[in-house]
Amino acid sequence: MAADSIVDLRHKLKHQSKPAKSVKKRHSGGQYDTMYADFYQPSSRYEDHVKNESEDELRKLDNSIQQRRIFSTAQCEEIERKIDEVVAEAEAGVYKDCTVDRAPLRNKYFFGEGYTYGSQMAKKGPGQERLYPKGDVDEVPKWIEKLVINPLYDAEIVPKGFVNSAVINDYMPGGCIVSHIDPPHIFDRPIFSVSFFSDSALSFGCRFSFKPIRVSKPVLTLPIQRGCVTVLSGYAADGITHCIRPQDVVARRAVIILRRVLPDAPRLDDDRSFTRKRQHASDESDSEDENQSHSYRVVMPRAQAAKSQKLNQKPPKVNSKVICMSHGNGDKEENNDSGEEDIASPTKKIEREVRFSNWKS
Repeated sequence: MAADSIVDLRHKLKHQSKPAKSVKKRHSGGQYDTMYADFYQPSSRYEDHVKNESEDELRKLDNSIQQRRIFSTAQCEEIERKIDEVVAEAEAGVYKDCTVDRAPLRNKYFFGEGYTYGSQMAKKGPGQERLYPKGDVDEVPKWIEKLVINPLYDAEIVPKGFVNSAVINDYMPGGCIVSHIDPPHIFDRPIFSVSFFSDSALSFGCRFSFKPIRVSKPVLTLPIQRGCVTVLSGYAADGITHCIRPQDVVARRAVIILRRVLPDAPRLDDDRSFTRKRQHASDESDSEDENQSHSYRVVMPRAQAAKSQKLNQKPPKVNSKVICMSHGNGDKEENNDSGEEDIASPTKKIEREVRFSNWKS
């Protein structure tokens, strides 16, 4: 090989071809930008379109999300003690069957109103969620009204008389809830939530995949501070999904969600084809059993059960909504080409003022 031969293939191609037209460089990488400037391509119309769409989506989210720190550390501690009491009473079997919904690394407590969702629904798909019959869920506790709802009324964040449903979601480290939109045929807007125990983050526009669990890069990751009130309306509530990613729950975290159930929201009939039976987790169960989803037995009408026996079929089971879990080892997974992002810490904290110009009583 001649001493003056060109080793780098890209230099060789450049040497053998006509000089490339100058284009506007898209990156800044020092000597490599100068060396390989001719191999950069101008941005396409598609890329510009995607960028504009993303910026428009962020603007719509920014206009439909409000945050405000309302509760002091002392107030948070008092409310957190009450949440611990709810957990203890649920373990003792104080509450009604439909009040408590257990899943790995996440327990849900319905008050005022509860509804079927996920695998609990008789028919799958958006719009198929149904309220439980009146009386199947415990009333909103007095302490939630006194310590959480009334301060929000007094601060004019929540219109008085708006809330008739309260849900406590209690997450353990690594717990999550998959992407969803709160059923618009059941709940009015806005949606109010208050966070306790630790800081976390709410992500918008994610896709979940499993085995192993991965979450795609969100459109927006919204930091959620302890004692912070978050309000979703408009596009944030109806136009895009939201979720809690496992990597954003690094310590125990609870959220109290305050909503108004619509007066014409569909409800399960009293003679519905199944009832949920609470199952208590055994204290002696091993770690593998603790990581399994709890299921609920189906109680079928006699005629349907007899028909099922004739066909030698077992009554179907209704499982709790799929709740994903992290592996707990803290190791990051390798990057892939699917656009899914690895476990990462929550982004920097931000705070917005609360506005209610679009709410109508």
